[in-house]
Amino acid sequence: MSKPLPRKFYNRPTLTVARGLLGARLVRILDGVRLAGIITESEAYVGEEDLGCHAKSGKTKRNAAMYGPPGHAYVYFTYGNHWMLNAVTEREGFPAAALIRAIEPVEGVEIILQRRGGRDTLGPGKLAQALGIDGSLNGADLCTQESGLWIEAGTPVPDEAVVTGPRVGLYTVPEPWKSIPWRFRTPPLKWEGSSGR
Repeated sequence: MSKPLPRKFYNRPTLTVARGLLGARLVRILDGVRLAGIITESEAYVGEEDLGCHAKSGKTKRNAAMYGPPGHAYVYFTYGNHWMLNAVTEREGFPAAALIRAIEPVEGVEIILQRRGGRDTLGPGKLAQALGIDGSLNGADLCTQESGLWIEAGTPVPDEAVVTGPRVGLYTVPEPWKSIPWRFRTPPLKWEGSSGR
């Protein structure tokens, strides 16, 4: 099996990391079983000036992980019932992260499908449910296997296969942040349809 991506992968501009996550393999050890999916969609959130970012109002208890070292997980709860997984990027002290929005299951598929009731994993809340990702993993180091959550190198995705566009769900965010094309995705490999929460 491949090793977790090194910290230097995350210690780069967030858009570079978010784009680079496409094709990588998100791995979760759940109850001793390895579950994994190929990342097919991500979004970049960059700094306190980004009005779509949780750091827009400064550092809080909720978003503190974003200000930490790169290569850690920022996991938060939203809409009253969804956990969301982000990979912290750039230098420590600068709040930035890449939201992992969708995966295509490739290992432990039966368990993933069972956890999702046979439904897809094309959405950040959906993949978190599928892999058993919750607030206990907030701040987890993605550069080791100790937490049971990491990202491995996968198959690089060529630029012509990548679709960019506005980030999802920023309904009340003003321009240019509402429409800035910081969402990166590849067409679903198996399941049809667009990704949702």
